[in-house]
Order: sequence, then C-alpha cells, then structure tokens
Amino acid sequence: MQKIILITGSTDGIGLATARLLISMGHHVLLHGRNPAKLEEVKKTLSVLPGDGRLESYVADLSRIADIEAFAKVVAEKHTRLDALINNAGVYQSPQTVTKDGLDVRFAVNTIAPYLLTQRLLPLFDSSGRVVNVSSAAQSPVDPRALAGQVRLSDDAAYAQSKLALTMWSRTMGLSLKDEGPPIIAINPGSMLGSKMVKEAFGVDGGDIGIGSEILSRAALADEFATASGQYFDNDTGQFASPHSDALNHQKCEEIVRVIKRVVIKIKRS
Repeated sequence: MQKIILITGSTDGIGLATARLLISMGHHVLLHGRNPAKLEEVKKTLSVLPGDGRLESYVADLSRIADIEAFAKVVAEKHTRLDALINNAGVYQSPQTVTKDGLDVRFAVNTIAPYLLTQRLLPLFDSSGRVVNVSSAAQSPVDPRALAGQVRLSDDAAYAQSKLALTMWSRTMGLSLKDEGPPIIAINPGSMLGSKMVKEAFGVDGGDIGIGSEILSRAALADEFATASGQYFDNDTGQFASPHSDALNHQKCEEIVRVIKRVVIKIKRS
C-alpha cells in the first residue's frame, strides 16, 4: 500500500537518502527544502526513479515560526491524511547562529520546528500513522534560557541540547497521545554518518549514510515501531534504549514543552 510520507530536510544527507529509498519502494513522498533551486534539482533527480513512487516538493525556512505555520497549512490544504512525518531537518553549524525570530538556529530548527510542525499536522494522522524525530547520540542537559534564545551557546552545546530537547518533547507528546494519535519515536539514526552536517562539523567523510535511511524508513513503516510511542531508538546499538536521563524525567520534559509553547506564542505575538 502506498504511504504518504513527509520528510523535512530532504535535499541532502540522510533526508535525501531516505526519500530515495521510500520512493523506490513505491511511496508518495513529500520533499522539503529551504533552497528552491536545490529542491527542484532533487525533485527532478528522484522523479526518474523506476516504480510507482510519487513526489511533491515544499519550500520552507524551518528557522522561522511563520514559515513553519505556512508550510503546515499548505500541506494540510493538499492532503486529508499523512501516514508518516519524518522530522529530519537539522543544523549543527551556521554562519548565522541567531534566527530572525531571535532564537539559536539549532534550537529553532532541531527542536521547535519539528514540535510545531507535528502539532499542526496531527489532525492528518490516525493511530496507524507515525512521527519519526531524528535525534542524536549527542544529548546534554537543556538550559531553558538557551532554548528561549536568552543565552548563547557553542555549536557543540547548542546541538546536543537541541537534540535532547527534541527527544524530551517526543517522549512527552508520544506518551500523552497514547492511542489517540500516531506513535512518536525519537531515533539516533547512527553516529558520524556521511552527511553534509558531519563533513562540515568534523571534516570527515563519515560512515554509510544508508544506515540512517534504512532505520528511518523502518521506523516510518515497520510494525516493530507501531507500539513504540515515546521511546528512543539508538541505531548505534540497533535497539530501543534509554536516552539521556533528563528525557526520562517527567517534570523536566514538561518544562521543556512549556518553554517551547511560550517561545512560539511570544514570536507569533511580536
């Protein structure tokens, strides 16, 4: 059965590899990118793959709250349902670390954008759908002030904190929805895979990116993830595992969700 799957950040790296794999499997993939020209180039490249896979493309800057809202609205206008959302878009380094909304770009793209996009698109899912959030083995305690744009961090710290914050809200939302929405799963797709981000950050080619695309596809489709809402899958070990201990602390997770909600409301009012 053909599934409708939205993948953010699907113009390069693991996102592109996952899109290619899912299209080759015959699914209907909604591509997303920030650069219109690059997105169109990727769409043309993938459109010639054999099989019954289908393609759409969407442009949005996930560092901007207004763009996320507009993106979600357009998707909801075109589709009455989604079978999977893979929140893959991520930032480690950037020439401009502060967004136009006044946030650290890592928290904006890696934490807040997937939260808001998931919330806005939830009405398109039933309990058989899936939300897959691309986390990381790099996780460190979150400073709520940094999440809110009040404190500046190094690249390493901002990235690791943003990925733990993503894992924390994934667990909270996943457990709160229970059977009333799609399972929400946070996944470390594999450390040091050969993505553009890894090459820019560490100056190495990295490992086989297919390791990441394979697990993200499995998480979006396979039965083994159907009852895993709120859990964390570590692909370095190939199994469900415990994330950073803060992600298992209900009070800390709730605080992160509250901060995200306050940030979104404040920016929308400004």
